[in-house]
Amino acid sequence: MKKLNVTFILALLIALFGASCEKKLNIFSVDDDIQFGAQFDQEIMANPEFIILSENQYSEAYSMINQFKNNLLATGKIDYADRFNWKVRIIRDDATINAFAVPGGYLYFYTGLIKALDNEAEFTGVMAHEMAHVARRHSTAQLTKAYGIDLMLSMLLGKNSNQWVNIAAQLASGLAELQFSRSDEFEADKYAVNYTYPTEWDARGVADFFRKMDSQTTTPVFLSTHPADKDRISRVEKEWSALGGKQGEYFESRYIQFVNSLQ
Repeated sequence: MKKLNVTFILALLIALFGASCEKKLNIFSVDDDIQFGAQFDQEIMANPEFIILSENQYSEAYSMINQFKNNLLATGKIDYADRFNWKVRIIRDDATINAFAVPGGYLYFYTGLIKALDNEAEFTGVMAHEMAHVARRHSTAQLTKAYGIDLMLSMLLGKNSNQWVNIAAQLASGLAELQFSRSDEFEADKYAVNYTYPTEWDARGVADFFRKMDSQTTTPVFLSTHPADKDRISRVEKEWSALGGKQGEYFESRYIQFVNSLQ
């Protein structure tokens, strides 16, 4: 009977997945997000290709970046604000303009991205975008799609428990990469505006970030994993206007202090 139930569930999931490519099928629980994120973070911290700045040595930088994060979480707009870990890591790599997040609230920012921006509004726009991917659980939905329902279901049933470690290691080493869908990116942009709007920052920061990336002579890594779209800036502007069009602050001088704390 147990085998029959599993087979039936698998068939049902496949049917649901095939019914519409617009549906976001995610067979993981929130606890699974937390477990996978913790495993991924362990792999990142153990991987010599990633130079993670020490929180003790760079206490000022971490104090400022954690304040950005905490101000966003304090808005009450972010799902799982009190349940996910929301851990920030700064990766030393001035040549790479990139940021990424994984399930459970782990956020990674390259020094190259931090130094490429001009103000807090731009940076918190990017941070809010990454937090939206986490809160909307886009990553585990993409894991379901990328690795297949059969494998994911067997992992959840405990038949391939070590696969968590294998997938986390592959992603951490760059052997595999989760690509967000166009709708995921639009949704993350929209929620980035909603997350930053109640704060003192200007909520159009993520749009300013895309404009800045557009002016780069070479395509930043961020845009290879979060593809740009000509509609994204206009969508951000429309969402901001729909919320009331409040003019926020940019805090250029404070941001310079943040950048300087990384030296």
